[in-house]
Amino acid sequence: MKGIILAAGQGTRLSPLTDDRPKCMVEYNGKPIIDYILESMNRCGVDNIIIVDGYKNEVLREYLSDQNITFISNPAFASTNMVNTFFCAENFMDDDIIISYADIIYTPEILNRLINFDADFSCVVDDDWLDLWSLRMDNPYDDVESMIIDEQGYITELGKKVTDKEEIHSQYIGLIKISKSVIRSIREFYYSLDRNKLYDGKDFNNMYMTSFIQQIIDNLQSLKALRINGGWLEIDSVEDLRAYENLYILSEDVQD
Repeated sequence: MKGIILAAGQGTRLSPLTDDRPKCMVEYNGKPIIDYILESMNRCGVDNIIIVDGYKNEVLREYLSDQNITFISNPAFASTNMVNTFFCAENFMDDDIIISYADIIYTPEILNRLINFDADFSCVVDDDWLDLWSLRMDNPYDDVESMIIDEQGYITELGKKVTDKEEIHSQYIGLIKISKSVIRSIREFYYSLDRNKLYDGKDFNNMYMTSFIQQIIDNLQSLKALRINGGWLEIDSVEDLRAYENLYILSEDVQD
């Protein structure tokens, strides 16, 4: 099992906290976000970790210089998006992999459940998303994206603009598992996509991860939802940090 952490972004909405460091090094309750992610991975036995960095990467590499981590850089981080960052680590996609956004914090128990989840392609979704969104913003439905899950637990749609609340079965959190048995086909599918096409209004290099996942669902591989009820945070803005003040979520132990 390999862990690929996507940490290339600047995090402009966290400025001035990101003026001198990457987004993943912003502190929550006195500790950088990246520390929480690495601790969860280490506690769950994911010790082959690749970080794809970009903005202020020298700061991150110096901070983690005493840890056994492989660093890959996305030199085009300022003009590309998450999918492009992910494929900078393509040479390491030869085993079961966990993909983690670098601006989220989650309990080891959630990661442990994903590792042991019986699906070749799966992602974590939060059924209690409204509780978290209500802390972060006055009108949580203004920011929410679609998530439709069928009766068998497979996601048929995600990441779209919502026109009806019935389209919100849960919310994607940015934590994905891809098994070794399907990673090659997903890599090949990525290279088969039309470079001149727009994906949810974005050009190929700026395609959202949810747009790429939707393409996979529609054309290649079913995606199973691992449903949780809280136990995670997304830190995307200074306002998020204020909303989460004194909110501790990481007291759960890893469960076998």
